[in-house]
Order: sequence, then structure tokens, then C-alpha cells
Amino acid sequence: MVSELIVDVKRDEISIAVLEDRSLVELQKEQQSDSFAVGNIYLARIKKLLPGLNAAFVDVGYKKEAFLHYQDLGPTFKTQQKFLKQWRGDPKRRQPVQKVSLQPDIDKDGTIGDALTVGDEILVQIAKEPISTKGPRLTAEISFAGRFLVLIPFADKISVSTKIKSSEERARLRQLIQSVKPKNFSVIVRTSAEGKRVAELDGELRILQKRWEDNILKVAAKTKAPLVIYEETARTVALLRDIFNASFQNIYVNDQHVFESVYDYVSLIAPEQKEIVKLYTGELPIFDNFGVTKQIKSLFGRTVTYKGGAYLIIEHTEAMHVIDVNSGNRVKGNTEQEKTAFNVNIAAAEEIARQLRLRDMGGIIVIDFIDLTEASNRQQLFEHMTKAMANDRAKHNILPLSKFCLMQITRQRVRPILDVQTTESCPSCFGTGVVKSSILFTDNLEGKIDCLVNRHNVKRLTLNVHPYVAAYINKGIFSLAMKWKMKYTHQLKVVPDQSLAFLEYKFYDQDKNELDMQEEKEIVKK
Repeated sequence: MVSELIVDVKRDEISIAVLEDRSLVELQKEQQSDSFAVGNIYLARIKKLLPGLNAAFVDVGYKKEAFLHYQDLGPTFKTQQKFLKQWRGDPKRRQPVQKVSLQPDIDKDGTIGDALTVGDEILVQIAKEPISTKGPRLTAEISFAGRFLVLIPFADKISVSTKIKSSEERARLRQLIQSVKPKNFSVIVRTSAEGKRVAELDGELRILQKRWEDNILKVAAKTKAPLVIYEETARTVALLRDIFNASFQNIYVNDQHVFESVYDYVSLIAPEQKEIVKLYTGELPIFDNFGVTKQIKSLFGRTVTYKGGAYLIIEHTEAMHVIDVNSGNRVKGNTEQEKTAFNVNIAAAEEIARQLRLRDMGGIIVIDFIDLTEASNRQQLFEHMTKAMANDRAKHNILPLSKFCLMQITRQRVRPILDVQTTESCPSCFGTGVVKSSILFTDNLEGKIDCLVNRHNVKRLTLNVHPYVAAYINKGIFSLAMKWKMKYTHQLKVVPDQSLAFLEYKFYDQDKNELDMQEEKEIVKK
């Protein structure tokens, strides 16, 4: 399997696509203005206690107060609070974590009022981003994740991923980490650490420890809570950290700054593979060039077709996600009905596993497969679904099919589901149903080019239009594009863009900044 990462950096958004054998399996979009990400650490303040829920509302600087349950305080909460008070108080009393005396674990069946009072300062980490009307979900168990290890202050133990099956390898890793682990820090050994040398693991452990030491100094400042003391790595690098492996052959980035950060990270974790990171400088939008835009348009709608004309209907509600499997135009003869239903369901399981990753669907997912009368077929379908979701990094649980051929899946949800609009609003009529004559469209474009060049003195510009329109403009030796170049500026480029609607267009300057030349919405009187 060949894996590729495509990073599309725009002024207000970063989109990251993961391709496996040129097939889109994961898509993430991050607004440049987003201030919350899973892994961010805050010095926060307790706003309100909720004894009935055994939880508290916490002020982390977000418009919606964050939620912290008693069970998410962690067993070492007393040690953490003692450390925090020392660092927020007299500078002479400050001690590094290694010299702090560990306090007894908190009572597992305790109450929130026993541990916290309104106004208390507390160190918390984002466990789930704000979803719908809910604020962020917090944990007080602070951790720093690396590629091979996870470092947790205020405790003193070693855990090894259960996915490492070899008892000899587990013992080797445990002994190795024990020899290099700093005092009063716990370490979780991730699956990717299997077979790694001591130098690699020790190097990452030191990086994670320095990350803690550099950021905890911010706590000593007399700044009032809430305060961000650590921001998780950029989404691109964080995604790489979790999925990067030897199968990656290419990482394409269309922005110089992000390219440099990704290149530096790959050089650090896998110097032998740093050359796979490449800066994309092509004229076509990067997602169009690698076929991502077309896949997005076809995969994110309510109806998703797959092999042999069969299709899925995907519905989202506040409580759950429901997926209906339909055979479409598949032949269903009396003697072949069970076989046909089984084949359609098997193909559906593969597409559903892909859709769960692609849309990052979480919570409860109910799948209505086509009815199967034979119990052995239902068992095979369950096993196939389990295998198809084996590469899903999110924690999930799959229940066997009921006699009605319903399958229930729970999947970890840490951020809102990715919702991509595949329908397009008409850029010409703005939904009114009345448009200007389409034959005048190119005349309209020429007028805007004239305005940009002669009135605003923009000599180097790029015009992005729908591929069909671009083909018309570039058609022939003496094309419209050639005439515009000769008349206005030779540094004009006409670029086909699959993400645009038929009569939609965008102008960009030489720095890829969009020039707002859209017409205002017209009011049509009837």
C-alpha cells in the first residue's frame, strides 16, 4: 500500500488529505483562526461545581465553559495541585517534578467538592474539542505525546501498548524505558516503538521532557488564569506524528512555511525519508492535481455510491449516525438473493469503514445492512467489518449483527464531524433563479481584468474558473486568454479549478491572495 499526504494551505484554512493507493481515506480541515485543539494545556480556573454530575465547569478562555468530570482529574491530582501551588507562590519553594514528593492517589469514589472549590486554579488539557452546543471536554491528567512515547508528569510507572504482542519485546521496552525514564514521570510506550533502539527512544524522551520544562515556566508568571501554557503541534505535524510509517512515499505541501515545518519534523523522526517531503509549485490547485477535489465531491454527500451500483444513505442526528445499505440496480433473483445481499454487504462494510475515517464520525453509529438469513453469513460480515476497521486510529467497538441485520458501532469522538457541502449555490443568481446572459460571462471577466490591471495596477494575476470555462477561454491559437494577455498583461494565468461552480471565478495576485471582484447580490423584483 502506497500512502501519500497532501496539504492544501490557504489564507484562512488548512486542508490535509491522506491517500492510500490514490484513494482518499482521511480528510481534515482546520481554520487558521481556530484556537482549540486536542492536546492544548491551560492554566484554568474553576467556575462552578456541579455536585449532581460530580463535575465542574471550568474557565479556559472559551465563550462556552469547559466540562471537567471528577473521574478525569486523574489519580495523581493531589500531587499536581501541590506542585502548581508551589510554582504559583513563593519562587524559593519551586522544585522540579523530579524532587516533588508524590501524594496519595485521590479516592476513586470521591466527589468533586472534596477535590475542588470555586476559584481554584488548575492545570487542564483539552480531551475533546467543542462539539455542537457543548464546550470542550477536559482532563487534568497532563500528557505530552511523541511518535514512540507519551510522557505523563506526577506519576511513576511504565505502560506498554497492548498491540505489541511479543512478550520478549514488551519486556525489552519496559526495561529500556526504566533505565532512561526521569523520576516522577510515567511513560506510555506506543505501538510504533516496537523494534526501536535505545538511542531513538531516549532522544524522544528528552524532547518530551524539555517540552514540559519549557512550558511549565509560563505557570510561574503572575498572569491571571485562564492562560494557554502549551499549544499542540500544528495539525499537519500532529497527523504525521500519529500515522507516519515506512509506507509513506510522498508528502506534498503548497506553502513554503508549512513545508519547512513538515520537512524539519520528518528530518527529526526519519532522516532517511526526509526527501519524500516536497513543495508543490504547480499551477493547478494542489487538490485538483492529485484528484482529491473530485473524490471529496463524490464521497461527502448524503448518498454515496460504491461497487456495482449499490449505494449508502448516511444520515446525521444529534444522538447518532445512521447508515442504510441499498443494493441499487444489483440483480436479486430468488436463488441468488442471499449471495447477492452478502456480496453487497461485504462491499458496503469496506466503504463504511472508509467513510467513518473520512468524515471522522464518532459516537453511536447504527448500520442497516441488507437482511441475511444465514447466521454464518452474518458472522462473516461482522468479521469482515472488524478487519476493515483494523487500521482506524480512533478507539472503537463493534457489536455483532442482530437478527434484523443491524450493526452497532461506537467510535471515539474528539472533534466535530467533518461536514463538507457537496452542493453548490449559483454564483450568478445567488439563489434567485434569474441570471445575466451567460454569453456575456467572458465579457464580464474581461472587464474585471481591465479594472485590475489599469485601475488597480495589478500586473501579475491568476484567474481560477471552472474547467469547462477554462477550456473555452484557452481554446485555439488565438484564444481569449491570448487576446487578454496581449491587450492587458502577459502575466495573466487562467487556471481550471474543480472546486468552483460553473460560472464562478476567483482572482489571485502573485502572492496567492484572493482579490475580491465578485458582484454584489442583486435584488430581483418579480
